[in-house]
Amino acid sequence: MQITLKEHIKRFVDFSDEDEQILNEYIKSFSVQKKEDLLSNGQICRSMYFVEKGCLRMFFINSKSAEQITQFAIDGWWISDLFSFMDNTPSEYTIQTIEASKIVAIDNRVYNILLEKLPQLERYFRIIMQKNLAASQLRAKYMYEMTKEEFYFHFSTSFPEFMQRVPQYMVASYLGLTPEYVSELRKRNTDNSITK
Repeated sequence: MQITLKEHIKRFVDFSDEDEQILNEYIKSFSVQKKEDLLSNGQICRSMYFVEKGCLRMFFINSKSAEQITQFAIDGWWISDLFSFMDNTPSEYTIQTIEASKIVAIDNRVYNILLEKLPQLERYFRIIMQKNLAASQLRAKYMYEMTKEEFYFHFSTSFPEFMQRVPQYMVASYLGLTPEYVSELRKRNTDNSITK
């Protein structure tokens, strides 16, 4: 379900039509096809991306030369390599579309100017980043605390939309599991549902 950046901002802070006009001077909206890179390994991440509609992933290539997914973003979520964005350093990540997507980008050259023009966005971004940090901390806790099977079923019941929209091998990568193991868990879950 598509959600505009203005709608998302208004969930957290006061934001008027006049504010939106100012915002529109500093953002770029564009559409991208499936499997397009918004950021490639080695490039500087010059934008923060808000997904109005679609699905993206962020990954790096691990020591076994396999893609390791660290983040997904669907409608109404932000995605960026914040270290690269803030420090203007080359990124070790790739950000790629999983589906054809509609994106809003805020460039790092105008980010601070935008916060000066619209001070309430400082609070908006603080809330968003706090939520993201809390989610990352919880994910790390679950990875250590739960069995692989428990972690998979927790994720699949908490985020059923991902299970429908994201290929199984990508879910496996994000959870630190093999695709074969995820396939086995899904089959086991299906068999259990049939026998009930």
